[in-house]
Formats: sequence, structure tokens, C-alpha cells
Amino acid sequence: MTVKKIAIVLGATLALVTAANAADLPRRQPVPVYPAEQAPIGKMPIGKSPVGKAPIGKAPGPVAARY
Repeated sequence: MTVKKIAIVLGATLALVTAANAADLPRRQPVPVYPAEQAPIGKMPIGKSPVGKAPIGKAPGPVAARY
């Protein structure tokens, strides 16, 4: 009876370890799809925002909604 219990426990442990090992195997991922047109190079709006454009020594004015 004891040998039967040990065999069942070892079988269950082996099944659990096998399932855990199979879950760690890498899978092939689909190839990413990129747009047909290439992004424009050198057209980023760097320096176009008003951040840091206030006169030196003065804080920028209040932000008001434009309706």
C-alpha cells in the first residue's frame, strides 16, 4: 500500500513538473506589421512648443482657455 501511494505521488509530481516545463518553452511570435510609408525623417517639432520660451527673468503668463 505504501509503495502504491509513493508511486501516485511521484507520478503526480512528474506530471506537474512536465506541465510547468512546457509552459516555459518559447513560442514563435507573429511578425509585426509596419505601415507601408516610412516616417518622415527630420520633421519632428523639436523646439516648437512654448516650454522654456518665456523671457528670461519673467514667468510665463497665465494659461487661459480659448473659446
